[in-house]
Amino acid sequence: MQGFRDLSLGGQPVIAHGSFKSLGRVQGGPRVVIDALLAASGGLMMPAFTYETLVYPPTGPRNNGMDYAAEYDWHNRQNPDAAPLYFRADLPVDEEIGILAETLRRQRDAQRSLHPVLSFTGVDVWYALERQTMDDPLAPIGALAEENGWALLIGVDQRVNTSLHYAERLAGRPQFLRWAATPRRVVECPNFPGDSDGFQQIVRHIKQAINAVTIGEARVEAIPLRVLLDTAQQLINEDPLALLCQRDTCGRCNAVRELIG
Repeated sequence: MQGFRDLSLGGQPVIAHGSFKSLGRVQGGPRVVIDALLAASGGLMMPAFTYETLVYPPTGPRNNGMDYAAEYDWHNRQNPDAAPLYFRADLPVDEEIGILAETLRRQRDAQRSLHPVLSFTGVDVWYALERQTMDDPLAPIGALAEENGWALLIGVDQRVNTSLHYAERLAGRPQFLRWAATPRRVVECPNFPGDSDGFQQIVRHIKQAINAVTIGEARVEAIPLRVLLDTAQQLINEDPLALLCQRDTCGRCNAVRELIG
């Protein structure tokens, strides 16, 4: 796929988010896309999140962006007799993240970080993966930014751009507490990101920095991570409500509003 080379990534590492279906028909399937991304970049990382490992307690801290009773009841109704699924290095990537990330995870030389919910997978980005901790789950993105990396969006928009969650953390925006199952016990997962439905608001502020091409039927955008992170931080520092969604029913954005007063 020559289109990825046309983005002129300069041999720098990439964190990619993508919809394989958006590309249209691809002879050879998702692996061809992953191979092309690896050939065009200096390392490839993708979210490998596993939301099924989340555990929902009946009660918890206030202003935590969660309706405890509703989540607890819903998940118990879905799997009344099932034990919580715990994270393993070979656990498939959540279907919500997409087949491209799962294909990268299965790559022979791929590695994966070990956060019980928010793991990342990648090739030639070991230095980023090892930066992840329970307290700083999105730190691998910062490691790529230090290497002049790029955020790549394949047929998707800013609402799936995990790097903007990292920018929220850097700007001091309140984060959330979640819980996950492990083989031994349920563990706390601090600094869990919030809602992303408002992230598309950043486009007009970074428009000049976006490299875009069409590959198959998809628009593909590359944004320098440093520009993306710096711009988002500046917006939030100037307006603490920047990039939040406007849905009245969004518990996470409403919790942020409540926490910042």
